[in-house]
Amino acid sequence: MTITSLQNPAIKNIVKLSKSNERKEQHLFVIEGARELSLARAGGYAIEAVYVFRDMFAKTKYPDVLAGIDDRRVFDISQAVFEKIAYRENSDGIIALAMPKLHSVEQLRVSENPFVIVLESVEKPGNLGAILRTADAAAVDALIVCDPQTDLYNPNVIRSSVGTVFSVQTAVCSSQEAFDWLEQHHIVSFAAELQASEFYQTVDFRGPSAIVMGTEADGLTDFWLRHAKKRIKIPMRGKIDSLNVSVSTAILTFEAMRQRGF
Repeated sequence: MTITSLQNPAIKNIVKLSKSNERKEQHLFVIEGARELSLARAGGYAIEAVYVFRDMFAKTKYPDVLAGIDDRRVFDISQAVFEKIAYRENSDGIIALAMPKLHSVEQLRVSENPFVIVLESVEKPGNLGAILRTADAAAVDALIVCDPQTDLYNPNVIRSSVGTVFSVQTAVCSSQEAFDWLEQHHIVSFAAELQASEFYQTVDFRGPSAIVMGTEADGLTDFWLRHAKKRIKIPMRGKIDSLNVSVSTAILTFEAMRQRGF
């Protein structure tokens, strides 16, 4: 049986889950796209329900994404219903509901020579998503999000991360908790700062390292400027004095990967 009514309670609830307070209260979030659902399942996320617009799903590159999901959790929907609940056009006709994880910093497991990205007070979902893509591409050990102004399961984070929010080991905590964890694991922290005296390409990232990134508007707080082991900057030759935080993060991350021999 296909759900065709826009007034269906389940469909109306999916729309409500675009709001952060609803996601927290219901302990649910929305996954859009077959690739994203595939990554979420590979990452061990519990899938509560999947809504499928079959005409679009027939063209997917991930035809096996529904394999192993209980048929009682899979619901067919009409094109009108799909268009009501979808955020983007090319999502393979798949909308799923899943349960979030805890993301405690104590749960992080890293290699003997870790590289970690730390973000402080990230505000824009698009930036967080783009940094998750960088973290996945570089196979960093972990991403630690300190005192965030947006949540990991914001639909725009999932969309802009192209599902890597499910593949990157991520913790959410306070700056103090993040610093304590870095200290416990003997990881050297490098704070990105416009006024730093040392250029990023001159520092040694080959040992256990973490780059600490602040907001585009205000940069890092005094906490990280005081506690980080070193302050580094990216040379700027033009009229502006800074880059988008996701671009800066990518530059520093791949310099570290270059030094480590990828």
